[in-house]
Amino acid sequence: VHCVSYSSGIGQYFLIVVAPSSLSLSLSLVILTNPTTATPLQSYTSHGYEVLSLSISPDNSTFASAGGDKLVFHWDVATAKTLRRFEGHFSRINDVTHNDDASVLVSGSYDATVRLWDLKSQSRKAVQVLEDAKDSVTSVCAKGCEVLVGSVDGRVRNYDIRMGRCFVDLIGWPVTSVAVTGDGNAFLVGALDGGIRLMDKINGGMLQCYRGHVNGDFRVRSCFGEGEKYVITGSEDGWIWVYDLLEAKVVEKLKGHGGKVVTCVAYNPGGRKQMVSSGTDGTVIVWGE
Repeated sequence: VHCVSYSSGIGQYFLIVVAPSSLSLSLSLVILTNPTTATPLQSYTSHGYEVLSLSISPDNSTFASAGGDKLVFHWDVATAKTLRRFEGHFSRINDVTHNDDASVLVSGSYDATVRLWDLKSQSRKAVQVLEDAKDSVTSVCAKGCEVLVGSVDGRVRNYDIRMGRCFVDLIGWPVTSVAVTGDGNAFLVGALDGGIRLMDKINGGMLQCYRGHVNGDFRVRSCFGEGEKYVITGSEDGWIWVYDLLEAKVVEKLKGHGGKVVTCVAYNPGGRKQMVSSGTDGTVIVWGE
């Protein structure tokens, strides 16, 4: 399982992905699930290859999925019907995200490009293509009029779409994930040197670094937890690590997924002390008090 994503707002539901190789499926299956009861509520099927990323709109009425078939699907949550299908990437899509008002989708691909798709128009062509990355784009994050792009070339690029400017932060190692703080002043960068860095977006300085977990080969996604009090990440040794945001101390370690790679963790956005994790063992675990 490559990705899990909570619904927006109170985080009442989450989406998980079942790969085509699982359960003898011919298509990838995205499942809307209640995290408390583990009850499947709806399923979405169209992707012929692995789904690598999910993004739910702020009002929870739609979501986007993307992956190995080089396509971005835009779904209606209630009817499970595909609203739009965007094509233009030349290789697998590693990440997709909405902007703040769900008017634009942003996708990043192994083809080293980022494409912006207008959800308000009927056009299926990208309204803008960002081609500065020198290697695969692993992570995209949209905040206001800015788009943050993490790449295997070891850089995070911050595009100010409105002003037409790009600021580059050199990380020095392939970037696996990027997450921005709520106020937009800092961002979290995971990299293949086994470190997670909290970066000041304004001056490019490193505010803190979190080390202890193992991340040298796989794309492992990290996130903020409990109102940005913690930094939470998976690890290639099967543990979930929870760090104090300010002091970078290890607050807690949780073992799961049969000791295999924990690929993704997502923290409940609605204030509940609950998170969900996925792993290469093909399972999803809900953690909570």
